[in-house]
Amino acid sequence: MNTPEWEALRAFRHQVYPLFGRRRDALFEMLDEMLDAVLSAPSLETPAHLSLTPTCQRGWGSLYDALNAGTMDLPGLETLISSYPVALVDPQHPQTVWYAVDASVWPRCDAETSPDRGYYHHPYRHSHGQPIVAGWNYSWLVQLPRRCSSWTAPLRVRRIIPGENSNLVAAAQIRSWLGQASPATSASSATPLPIFTFDAGYDPVQLSLALDDLPVCLLVRLRAGRCFYADPTSQPQIGRPRRHGAKVVCDDPTTWPTPSSEWSTTDPQHGRVCLQVWSGLHATPQNHATRGTRQPRPLVRGTLIRLEVARLPRPTKRPQPLWFWWYGPIPPDLAEVWRAYLARFSIEHTFRFFKQTLRWTTPKLRSPQAADRWTWLLILAYSHLRLARDTLADVRLPWQPPLPPQQRTPARVRRGFSHVLAHLGSPANLPKPCGRSPGRPKGKRSPPAQRFPAVKLTP
Repeated sequence: MNTPEWEALRAFRHQVYPLFGRRRDALFEMLDEMLDAVLSAPSLETPAHLSLTPTCQRGWGSLYDALNAGTMDLPGLETLISSYPVALVDPQHPQTVWYAVDASVWPRCDAETSPDRGYYHHPYRHSHGQPIVAGWNYSWLVQLPRRCSSWTAPLRVRRIIPGENSNLVAAAQIRSWLGQASPATSASSATPLPIFTFDAGYDPVQLSLALDDLPVCLLVRLRAGRCFYADPTSQPQIGRPRRHGAKVVCDDPTTWPTPSSEWSTTDPQHGRVCLQVWSGLHATPQNHATRGTRQPRPLVRGTLIRLEVARLPRPTKRPQPLWFWWYGPIPPDLAEVWRAYLARFSIEHTFRFFKQTLRWTTPKLRSPQAADRWTWLLILAYSHLRLARDTLADVRLPWQPPLPPQQRTPARVRRGFSHVLAHLGSPANLPKPCGRSPGRPKGKRSPPAQRFPAVKLTP
């Protein structure tokens, strides 16, 4: 285990430890137990179950105390995580790096004593017949792989406070990451601009206005009923000048003008792939800085893209055309745009691994700050697995076929990581005996915990 890959993993572990503040030893040991608990504690229902593993040297009270009272250097952790990106396929040639921004909900429906809860959409959990749950919403910024894979590189994670604009939170995460990565990315002028992909829940106009001064390209999926406008072809001789020309409705083909460009190809999985582009269109923003004043609304001009495929990889239903908004200092490369959005589905595999295998949303934590620390511990554990993917032996179940390192899933790598965890060493100190706690004084009762209703936003 003296190869450069293992030395890089050891260096990563020793860089993580100084970024923990109070309760750093317990936090780091909890991180190791997450990587080891898949074999010895498969029913990881609470953080206390980590103390049941044979290698854990601290009790369950110490682990909860680390989550509730521990501290982390979040800017330092973000810098450290960003220094270990997803490896490029061909490092010798500059390639466009793909990123994705999406939000995932931690349901806390019955946690009346937990503050900062809001109502958010959930894909499969319902409340009173509606797909809405109360909980915490986290915004994730991850780097995507170039090919279909379960591996991503989380760069920024932030809990959205109820009432905050998710578009502005995503723009702040991108701006923070670019401010940190600008010295490396600006070293070569031949480096292509990064592409950030968003789902239909984000507003393309707000994102374009918030990131207008940054060298990035935005690819936002649109709902089929969105409307855009072309520039006016003529102006009246008297009266106010026109700002909008012909109206373009995405789900009304009779309003489509002649495309600016078209591109098509044949893909083994999707069959015939066709893209149509209309450049120079703009939308009327509803939420902007000059809202409520007599000043005119800002006009954001971008490119409207329509994607149509002949079939899906799994023919479960008939494919529907997709609409996208492209905004950036350069025109879109149609041969790469649709693949960049397909790569965005890798973030869904990351969410599923965090929730089903690492049990991200399983602990019933009361404090949202403790939930933030638990989230960052899982991100660090996930980074351990990604760094050790190519060097670990393939530990597979009897019914699983052998796979090369580049095709192994995170859950499969985690199964073999516990065998080498003891050989990596730990910078954490051994626990010190503190004697027996006196406990709660006899006859004293704790007051009832304060209740916090979930925040319900109104229009």
